[in-house]
Amino acid sequence: MGKFDKYRIDLKGMQVPMCNFEYELDNQFFADIDAPEVTKGRVKAGLMVKKLSGDNAFELNFNLHGTVVIPCDRCLDDMEQEISATDKLLVKLGSDYAEDGDWVIVPEEEGEVNVAWFMYEFIALAIPMKHVHAPGKCNKAMAGKLNQHLRIATDDEDIADMEMAEDEDLESTSQPSDPRWNELKKI
Repeated sequence: MGKFDKYRIDLKGMQVPMCNFEYELDNQFFADIDAPEVTKGRVKAGLMVKKLSGDNAFELNFNLHGTVVIPCDRCLDDMEQEISATDKLLVKLGSDYAEDGDWVIVPEEEGEVNVAWFMYEFIALAIPMKHVHAPGKCNKAMAGKLNQHLRIATDDEDIADMEMAEDEDLESTSQPSDPRWNELKKI
């Protein structure tokens, strides 16, 4: 039995118009997927498979809720991020495996789809772009190092920087320039 056999949905053998499945995605699931975005977590996945009109089309509705462990953008320590997602996948049976717009086509002779990777992708897409610990929860040592390298300029510092830049411009104009530049300046 393969790592992801329990995530196979037999579409061809489906006798009722609608089926429900429930999965508990744990650390072992994320380790088996072996993808970089999420390596740990605990997510409850609900899946409703519905036959559409015709024998070869199906709608898969995913409902995912739980927490995943990802690195904090600020201190790089692991943090728990709650996720919640509802997604839809349209599948039809065809001659070869393909993706056609919103449709995933699986070979009719196989008649099944493995939803493990699709669930992982929906989880990864549910993670916010910016993920940081709550204020005060970041690694203190890393936060201290980060603050040493942050530069927060006051208005006085900005004025001093602009004056220094003007002085440098004056110095550069007082030095003799290449005569080729003088011809270009006339344009």
